[in-house]
This record gives sequence, C-alpha cells and structure tokens, in this order.
Amino acid sequence: MIPKVIAIMGPTASGKTAAALALAQHIPCEIVSVDSALVYRQMDIGTAKPSAVERAAVSHHLIDILDPAESYSVAQFQTDVLELVQHITARGNIPLLVGGTMMYFNVLMKGLGELPVADLAIRAKLDSEIAASGIASLHARLATIDPITAARLSPNDTQRIQRALEVIEITGHSLSTLFDQQTKSESTLAIHAFSLEPSDRSVLHRRIAQRFDVMMQQGFLDEVCALRARGDLNLAMPSMRCVGYRQGWEYLDGKVDLAEFRERSIIATRQLAKRQLTWLRSMPERIVMDCLQPDLLTPMLRRAEQWGFPVK
Repeated sequence: MIPKVIAIMGPTASGKTAAALALAQHIPCEIVSVDSALVYRQMDIGTAKPSAVERAAVSHHLIDILDPAESYSVAQFQTDVLELVQHITARGNIPLLVGGTMMYFNVLMKGLGELPVADLAIRAKLDSEIAASGIASLHARLATIDPITAARLSPNDTQRIQRALEVIEITGHSLSTLFDQQTKSESTLAIHAFSLEPSDRSVLHRRIAQRFDVMMQQGFLDEVCALRARGDLNLAMPSMRCVGYRQGWEYLDGKVDLAEFRERSIIATRQLAKRQLTWLRSMPERIVMDCLQPDLLTPMLRRAEQWGFPVK
C-alpha cells in the first residue's frame, strides 16, 4: 500500500510552520522538513528554523542533520524521506511534509528521473565559461534554451545552472522536458498537498521585509560572522548560497554597506518566493489556500477529514 501523507507547501514567509504546528494539534503527525537550508546546523536565524519549543511540541525530522561544509543531494533527500515515512506510519502517525524547496517536492511527487552521469569534459568547458564571463551569462543562455528550468533557478545557482546546461549538451533535451517525460516511481507517496499562496503578492513582500528585520534583531549577522570565521566555508558551497547568507558574507567582506545588504537580501528573498510560486503553478494536484486569510486551520482540517485522515 502506498503511504498517505499530508504536505504543506508554499513560498517563503507564507506561514507554513505556523500552519503545520496548528494542524499537528488536531492530527497525530510528525513533521518532515522539506527545506534544503534547514538540514544545516549552525544556520538557525537566517533559515527561520523552527524553535526548540516548536520542535519539542511536535516531532521534527531532517533538521540539523548536516554540517554546513557538507552537501545534500535530491536523491539522498528522497531516500531519507521514504525511510522516514515508513517509520512514522509504523508508529501510527501521519507524515506531515512541510517546506518550500520545490525541487524536493517535485521528486517526491514524480520520482527521480534517470539523468546522465556527469561529463567531466563538458563541466570543464562550462567552468571556463563561468570564469571568463560569469554565471549570469550561462543563466541567460539557459533561459533561451530551457526557460522553465531557468525560471526555477536562482541566477547565482552555479551548480544547478551548470548541471542543466550539461544535461542539454549530453542528451539534447532540456531538464524540464526530461522531468515531464519521467513516470512516477513505484515508491511514490500518496501526497495530499496544501499550497499556501498569497492573494496579494505585495503583502507577502511586506512580510518578507518584516521577517528579515526581525532576523537582524535576533542576531543574523552574528550567525553569518560565526560561520565565516570557521575558515572552512566559502560562497561556492550550497549552504552559503542560501538566501541572506551570501549577502551577509558580502557585507562582512566590505563589498556592500548595511543598507545595501538589507536591500539585496530582501530582493533575493522575493526572487526566491517568485521561483517557488513558479514551481507551485506546475503542480495542479495541490489545494491552493490563501495564506493571507485569518483562518487557515478550519478549511485545512475539513479537507484533511475528506481525505480520510483522523481529525480530532
């Protein structure tokens, strides 16, 4: 039997954590983080990681499992989630998948396609192009060949932009085409997904700015400074490419002043939210809920009951 799970997806600052904790008060569940930043230890403030109190109230998984110097692949995430789902359901609880890393949700919904292994010669060529003209030029090229994938990737995401172009050179097909062609794997979960999306994008933008200012008050720059002082991290690593951390690093390097650091961080977060919403629009099976409405819990519980989940 394919395990049934509930998912809460949405862009950054849409209230996913609060919605999940509220839902957990009425459904016997354990939360599985679907967030590529929350896996890292020592990165608490800038990732809006659930607090110790929140994590004590409901069991959380896939948080603080890696050092920032380590990397975490989509394939490893898929393996970890499928294993967790088996354990959680065996305990009689419902897996509640919560987060905003849409590539992770995509692999859980569609399976992981058989993509070609890395071609070192093509990678070396792309490395040379990046060194000569910058990653922005490669992102622009990707946008002309595979606009769907380009829209989903940050213009600074060197690793994924390079991989997307590499796959095109090897196969002659875009990543978006290959993802569309892949069939659902046998281990696919029965995902019943809520998507928290704003009816007014400007309100979400205000939330993003307000949340960043709160992070600053909580000591976000001190957090970035401590990571930078370790000496074994750099901006090429996936952990340090997370929104806010890259900009904070540049501020500490003296490349921007405090006002520009704030502006760049907020803009980068808005861009992330836009990419997340682009991903979500490609997931027609989701149940869209206005994240700005005052009561999300009541309609979520009603829908969960319709799906056959135990609601108290």
